[in-house]
Amino acid sequence: MRIITIGPNEAGQRLDKYLHKYMKEAPSSFLYKMMRKKNITLNGSRCEGSRILREDDELKLFLAEETLEKFGAGRMRTDASGEYERAYRQFGSLEILYEDGDILAVNKPVGILSQKAESDSLSLNEWLIGRQLASGEWNREAADTFRPAVCNRLDRNTGGIVLCGKSLAGLQLLSALLRDRSMDKEYRLLALGEIREEADLVSWLTKEEETNQVRITASPQPGARQIRTGIVPAGAGELPGIGTVTAAQAKLYTGKTHQIRAQLAALSHPLLGDARYGDPAANKTARERYGVKSQLLHAWRVRFPAELPERFAHLAGKEITAPPPEVFTGLWNRILKIN
Repeated sequence: MRIITIGPNEAGQRLDKYLHKYMKEAPSSFLYKMMRKKNITLNGSRCEGSRILREDDELKLFLAEETLEKFGAGRMRTDASGEYERAYRQFGSLEILYEDGDILAVNKPVGILSQKAESDSLSLNEWLIGRQLASGEWNREAADTFRPAVCNRLDRNTGGIVLCGKSLAGLQLLSALLRDRSMDKEYRLLALGEIREEADLVSWLTKEEETNQVRITASPQPGARQIRTGIVPAGAGELPGIGTVTAAQAKLYTGKTHQIRAQLAALSHPLLGDARYGDPAANKTARERYGVKSQLLHAWRVRFPAELPERFAHLAGKEITAPPPEVFTGLWNRILKIN
């Protein structure tokens, strides 16, 4: 038998969802049968899968250890052993922009994956868990049912704000805000050519899975998704050896793969330094003369909505900004003639 006391990161979810996390390989039919037969009880009584768990609830599993192990209970505690610590050591102390008990905002450097691309790769997600392990705010015993996680993804070579859920409640809040687009997300960018006026860009994006590249069209196409980006130019200037470059801000109304990069490239304003959609000659000069090693796109600011649940009232209307890298800031200031 196992006795489990429900903690803050397990409370607030349905019992059946919790059991599926705890025993990932157990079929639903088995779990419901065990509840009916009182082999799984909640606070000493028969329970139903729809029951919402509360903190300090006591769950008893009258199951053999062999059965629990068969269905994966406790297996996550040893999965990926050491990779969280390795990621934390490898990426070091990243810049924390905001933190409370539920969420964390970090300034992701260029060159780090937001989430794993392959089984043996390390990402910001592993760094986050490694950090929480090191601080003692999370432990491997909790891994069966909850792990801190990155909530929004940036391309490997795009830096800036990444939001992370430290608790189940924080993860649920951020996921909901990102899903319903009620959180404003703004980027800063440097694009080739002169963009004179504000624009609300609406087009259609098709992703080619084999190449991880996208194609932009001005009208609907089979399989294409509509995308929308707001562009606000801050000013344009000349970069010797490159030509006219526009410093601008972009607001995402939708969030698809390479959206800003591909949309601007389709309008003949590719991002400076963009190896996939950009101008090779301009990128070569930017690299050799100005030290530009990747696309000059930075997730600069997020703004929380004005109304939030009581637990998160302190975040209502809050803005979080991320300072761009030194090379980006230097070129931005040069173009706008900022001392």
